[in-house]
Amino acid sequence: MSYLDNILFAILLIAGFGFFATSVKKIIRNINLGVDVDRKDNPKARWANMALIALGQSKMVKRPVAGVLHIVVYLGFIIINIELLEIIIDGLFGTHRIFAPYLGVVYDILIASFEILALLVLVAVSVFWIRRNIIRLKRFINPDLKGFPKSDANYILYFEMVLMTLFLLMNAADFHLQNVPGKVFHTAGSFPVSQFIAPIFNGMSNELVVILFEVFWWLHIAGILVFMNYLYFSKHLHILLAFPNTYFANLNPQGKFDNLASVTQEVKLMMDPNADPFAAAPVDANAAPAKFGASDVQDLNWVQLLNAYTCTECGRCTSACPANQTGKKLSPRKIMMDTRDRLQEVGKNIDANKGVFVPDNKTLLNDYITPEELWACTSCNACVEECPVNISPLSIIMDMRRYLVMEQSAAPMSLNAMMTNIENNGAPWQYNQQDRLNWKNEN
Repeated sequence: MSYLDNILFAILLIAGFGFFATSVKKIIRNINLGVDVDRKDNPKARWANMALIALGQSKMVKRPVAGVLHIVVYLGFIIINIELLEIIIDGLFGTHRIFAPYLGVVYDILIASFEILALLVLVAVSVFWIRRNIIRLKRFINPDLKGFPKSDANYILYFEMVLMTLFLLMNAADFHLQNVPGKVFHTAGSFPVSQFIAPIFNGMSNELVVILFEVFWWLHIAGILVFMNYLYFSKHLHILLAFPNTYFANLNPQGKFDNLASVTQEVKLMMDPNADPFAAAPVDANAAPAKFGASDVQDLNWVQLLNAYTCTECGRCTSACPANQTGKKLSPRKIMMDTRDRLQEVGKNIDANKGVFVPDNKTLLNDYITPEELWACTSCNACVEECPVNISPLSIIMDMRRYLVMEQSAAPMSLNAMMTNIENNGAPWQYNQQDRLNWKNEN
């Protein structure tokens, strides 16, 4: 490489990582719009969660075919990109396979491993494409997955195919140039896959093969940088966010719901025999009025917003949802996608108004998610159990239900009747407590 190539490469690198850093900053800003919640308890269990679920992919293999293929793509993505460090150094300083002289046989093993993984990734991605576009699994053609979210999955598959192909072509050209008379490139690496591609360069001049090598090299690194910046717009943010998401996941039993602190305080006052029932509650002049539940993304906690960004849109939650299976409009995947879309919209609003959110007469509730969807939920936790990265659509559903009930008194008639019966009769049924045992006298 010439000095001009090194400078151009440095500019490309700075631009790629610069845009990526800007995107990361926006994501953190948007997540922090959520209400604070303490998730610093039991760090040992949290680290174990992250290691087992995010790193170990333990929940993915519950569906073995997809799970094993995903592990191949995951390992390929992580391990092959270790070579990115060498590419960056070579690009900045004009060297070629700078680690080879220092690592020796280890370097040969690494390159061989990268190549085998690249081939396996191509196979896995091809299977994923067939499952999505030819077999058309039900969870991939569900009505909630349409437009860009549907195309996005294919874009990622094409990205991975192209990147792995460029990687193998780059190595094939390298292998060819290492073995021509005069050895244009020094011997470095082992190429168990690309050596079978190298014959396509036979008969070409060394100068042309060098040019092709550089084209593949530039396209490969440029493709990685484009892919990295595309993540901000894609469901594949889970590549990065699955780790913090599993770490900060709720450790409580799945059937346990959080009580609102304000309601808990009211109940304690009601049960305190020494409390004055007519005393006014203390008011903090600096505090915002208490809001029960959530109607927009700013009312959700930051972990729920992190969940929205982490959603893989795989549809496992929706395929396991009993309400969705019986034809109801509820789709837990859509709940997470809508939350992310609304959060992105709020973020753009803040960007457009110099860091301040200007009310836009929209909310997550009604404009994105309808009450019909929320009330279809049975709160069975099937979606939470199925999610491969510990996302909880149910927590968002329950917070929005709380808003409907406690702020708008907008519960379904059957639920209002039940709550009235509990208040009046101490039971969900509409008859006097004295009549509860009358059934035993019936013949």
